[in-house]
This record gives sequence, C-alpha cells and structure tokens, in this order.
Amino acid sequence: MYPNVQAYDRGVMFNPDGRLFQVEYAKEAVRKGATSIGMIGKDSIVFVAHKVVTEPLAIPLTVQKVFRIDSHIGATYSGLVADGLHIIDRARLVAQNHRLVYEDVKSVESITKEIASYMMQATQYGGLRPYAVSLLLGGMDNGPMLYEIEPGASMLGYKADAIGSGKKTATEILVKEYKDNMSTEDCIALGIKIIKKVSEAKLIADSMDVGCIRDGEGYRLLETDELSKYL
Repeated sequence: MYPNVQAYDRGVMFNPDGRLFQVEYAKEAVRKGATSIGMIGKDSIVFVAHKVVTEPLAIPLTVQKVFRIDSHIGATYSGLVADGLHIIDRARLVAQNHRLVYEDVKSVESITKEIASYMMQATQYGGLRPYAVSLLLGGMDNGPMLYEIEPGASMLGYKADAIGSGKKTATEILVKEYKDNMSTEDCIALGIKIIKKVSEAKLIADSMDVGCIRDGEGYRLLETDELSKYL
C-alpha cells in the first residue's frame, strides 16, 4: 500500500503507478453518455448523435448534440452536458476570434489542437477537475477531417469514430461496414443503423441529431422529416 492513497484520488496528480484517477473518472462519465458517431464521407463529414431524454414532460428539440462550430466545421460530444456545452462554446469562440483577427477560417486541426490544449489545463492544476466529455470535431479543410479529443486531452484523427456508452458496439460495426468514399446518404444510414443497435428504447427522429458538412455547401443540421426516411 502506498501512503495517503486518497490524496491521488482527490487531485490531478500522478499516483506512483503513473495513473491520474480524476482523468479515469472523467472517462467513465463519458462511457455513460449517449452515443455519438462521426464519419468521413467521399466529400463530406457526417455526425449522428443519440439524444437521451428521460424526463417525460421534456421537449426533445431543446436538447442538442450536434453543433455548428464554423461554416466548415461541426462537432458532437458525449459525457456531462454542461461540460460538453462549455467546450462547444469554447471551440466556437476560437473559430470566431480567428475570423475577426485574420479574416479567414481556422483549420479543423488547429481548432482541435487549441481545444485539446485548453482541456489539458484541467489535468494539471489543483482545484480543477478534468472535463468529463469526449468531443468529435470534423470539417472540410483541403479535404474532410475528423478528430476525437478525450478527457485526458489527447487527440487523434479518424476515418470513423464513436464515443459514449455504445462505443464498443459502434466501433465493431464501423470496422466491418464503414468503407472509404461512402456517400453522405450512406454514412447517415450507417450511423442511424448503429444508433438503433445500441439504443435500448425505440428510436424516433426527435431522439437524434444528424449534421453534415458537404464540400462547397458548409454545415447543415438535418430536419426531423428528413431523418424519418432513414428510420
């Protein structure tokens, strides 16, 4: 036994085994979040996210899981809602500041690196806790790009990725069925198929967000009636 083991459990410092318990707890919170999926298509990025609304009188349209960051960038998250919304707002601020200063758009990779750096600060200082959220950021630079940032602030690029409670099952399906150069429609259909597989309740259009960024068209969130044809 190490002396004063609880000290490592309460703060963001390494234990003698090289573990950060608070970061591990944040990852566990993400694993309990609703499933979100991102895919690179032939000329697009597609996000499909499940919205879990447990309150019987809640209005599903007031819950959002896929967001516009800039005209060419979108994002989705899994984990604590407050943390997710805060990080989304931070990404938007980074994109807007770049536009104001340079009169140009900031690349997906640059925004991802800046958000990862911002999240990393919460793993280094006393009195803070890591953000209990994983983020999928994607958009069009010279081509479609997709990145994941996890609570420990590491980032990695993907062709297709899933986060949240259904990550294991979703990843297995993506490995088998995702193909390079899929059309936007095929990516949406595959994403909804996965959400159906991992969802415990019957899936309806109001319980999903689907957003896409097409080359030359920018970001768009699909309407409820557009989603119905995929169900």
